[in-house]
Amino acid sequence: MGHGGNVIDELMTDHREVEEFFGRIEALPSGHKDRKLYADQATMELVRHSVAEEAYLYPAVREHVANGDAMADRELEDHAKAEQIMKDLEGCDADDPEFDRLIGMLMSEIRAHVADEEQNLFPMLRASCPPDALDKLGDKVRQAKKVAPTRPHPAAPDKPPANKLLAPGAGLVDRVRDALSGRGKAD
Repeated sequence: MGHGGNVIDELMTDHREVEEFFGRIEALPSGHKDRKLYADQATMELVRHSVAEEAYLYPAVREHVANGDAMADRELEDHAKAEQIMKDLEGCDADDPEFDRLIGMLMSEIRAHVADEEQNLFPMLRASCPPDALDKLGDKVRQAKKVAPTRPHPAAPDKPPANKLLAPGAGLVDRVRDALSGRGKAD
């Protein structure tokens, strides 16, 4: 969380981190307890990442990219699908029969979303947005991830200004819950 660089570099580094968690999950046998640990860690990173994208990246896409409204709306739909899967996954242990189905759905959804962003949205944004604006967006995204929720909240607003107002409070509550429960930490 918080890697430096412009918004595209920051978000692509997040993508690699989540893929690393997915690889760890895939390397373990079905039912292994560490699959839940890695799923929780991936979820925590994905939620922070999504909140930051919704607060800063997609408004920039709407402003700078041709047909940006449609692109941002499609990305928000992807986020909504993934967030619901993460919410369903939150209630499953690694040995729950639903766990494998849900984590497979999540990995497929996120991998398709990442490929679309990296092959289409990011190059278009890089071509249409001034470099200094991309750098400033990177700083804003890093700040947003520091206070963002760590748990999925499918009913929460996903567009400014409401998301920027509510995310820090939800983030604080989530981090307290994570600290008390040990969520995302190895035994």
